[in-house]
Amino acid sequence: MAEAVLCMLSYVAVRVRPPRDQSNFEGWVSARFGRRLYRIFFKTYTEKVWGAPATSIQADWAAQRIKDLSLSKAVAQALRPGRTGTRITTLIDEFEYPRLGPGMMWERARELAERAGARVLLDSPVVRVERAGDQAAAVMVERAEGTVRHPCEQLISSMPLPELVLAMNPPPPPRVVQAARQLSYRDFLTVALVVPVEAGFPDNWIYVHTPGVRVGRVQNFGSWSPHLVKDGCTCLGMEYFVNEGDELWSLPDDELVGLARRELAAIGLIPDDRVRDGYVVRVPKAYPVYDRGYQERVAVLRDWLARHARNVQAVGRNGMHKYNNQDHSMLTAMLAVENLDGADHDLWAVNVEADYHEEGTTARHGTGRSAPSLSSGPPTRSVGDRSA
Repeated sequence: MAEAVLCMLSYVAVRVRPPRDQSNFEGWVSARFGRRLYRIFFKTYTEKVWGAPATSIQADWAAQRIKDLSLSKAVAQALRPGRTGTRITTLIDEFEYPRLGPGMMWERARELAERAGARVLLDSPVVRVERAGDQAAAVMVERAEGTVRHPCEQLISSMPLPELVLAMNPPPPPRVVQAARQLSYRDFLTVALVVPVEAGFPDNWIYVHTPGVRVGRVQNFGSWSPHLVKDGCTCLGMEYFVNEGDELWSLPDDELVGLARRELAAIGLIPDDRVRDGYVVRVPKAYPVYDRGYQERVAVLRDWLARHARNVQAVGRNGMHKYNNQDHSMLTAMLAVENLDGADHDLWAVNVEADYHEEGTTARHGTGRSAPSLSSGPPTRSVGDRSA
């Protein structure tokens, strides 16, 4: 109760005397929630995700992500009966979730594609895209038996946009190569800890704002769906935001499991000795970074592809270097397929025509998502979340 009173007093203080500089994330959020709540709830987690000081993240990102949401509105929403129907995205507390996780969608997509006569190749990374004139003529993939050439008439690519351009042969000019190499990403790893079911928690995830630990969020996969875990157990996913090749990314798996176990105890969830096992999953290029000049670099790559690889369509978050939601990423691919049948969809317009904001949307294709511009870069029902 004392902390709540202090947060309310801090909020009143900024209403009387707002921060002078609201051009960055820190000033903008402090003005709407108070400096105390900003430090407790917003600052550390945001800096963990993007690996940058909150003062270097531009305010327009905060305005897109939490538009029309303030401390007073959040409190009013929490006290209002029948909260399930809320249209404030951050406060939604119920949604549909596949029984065995989102991978079921892709397993079903593969099944339908193969039933329709398509051939789906896994473990076949693209190493080169051959060009003939202003068209992509073939894709070279690495297989266990060696490099295999697949001729193509049309190419839909979800591989990272810079990697697509750098894979082209003949290669693009130096200016385009430089633009591709200057696009960057924020990477991600999860340490999955197996614990007794009673050691879990009822929420889907907990956001960790504690500055003394490196973990940014903890997922309880058993809360997403009981079918994801074995009887008597649950799995806690300790999420870390990293840069590929940095100290944390490069730690051996056993050391990462040890770190996650210690931090799980440090934030007061469960003692270290309750952890039965642990596994590490690394995810490169999880978040496209919107650093200074990224838009110009993306424009250079788009323009070159449009003129020199005219039958190539880039789709998805990595394929377009756009911090889109999963639904928007899938939509770009669906529209790309329609373009093969004569449609004229502008894939780059998906999730552009309206800002992402937390109270409804005017976008044709639903809610969207934005990433911050940095001044300098590096079907079960689920319930809501809480923060630590």
